[in-house]
Amino acid sequence: MSANFADELPAKVPGEIPLFPLGTVLFPGGLLPLKVFEQRYVDMTKACLRDNTPFGVCLIREGHEVGLPAASHVVGCLAHIAQWDVPHPNLFAVLARGSTRFRILDTTVAGNGLITARIETLPEPTQPDSVDSACQEVLRLAVERAGVDSVPGPVRLDDPVWVSYRLAEILPISAQQKQALLELTDTEARLAQLRELLLAHGIIENINKNN
Repeated sequence: MSANFADELPAKVPGEIPLFPLGTVLFPGGLLPLKVFEQRYVDMTKACLRDNTPFGVCLIREGHEVGLPAASHVVGCLAHIAQWDVPHPNLFAVLARGSTRFRILDTTVAGNGLITARIETLPEPTQPDSVDSACQEVLRLAVERAGVDSVPGPVRLDDPVWVSYRLAEILPISAQQKQALLELTDTEARLAQLRELLLAHGIIENINKNN
């Protein structure tokens, strides 16, 4: 059995959501493939599908993805299930799409280890008048080389927010650095940090040499 809910009405955003702490950072507009097999997350997935509600993805601060409940960073991203499949009993193959950033206010842990959080959604990122040219060019070349399917579409290279999130996803930086970029509401500040990372990794210099 499988389904695609991408074209349906947006999921409701309740004041309390289940959390899925992971070793990765989800950005708004990003896509996250998951194999869900732990019973607590299987139950969570079923509830999200039934009620058309999101779950929260947060980067793990202490602990692990499997086993005891992990402690996570307080800023995460809401994840809406866009596609799902059940290849085997009690195994969900899920494709989730990131939407709104949120901050955890407090949490409770159920008997099965599922963490539920009371959250507040964070403001939409600021929209500068223009895109940092270096960030835009690096992302354009990456999409050109890997193909348009390598990034969640539609491709919007003239959108500073979209460029900043997509570049943050693909850069070979640590999860902690990605988390810091996620937490920024000022898009110009995020692009400035990305430009510094491009310089630090020699990516801008290499592009200039190749051109």
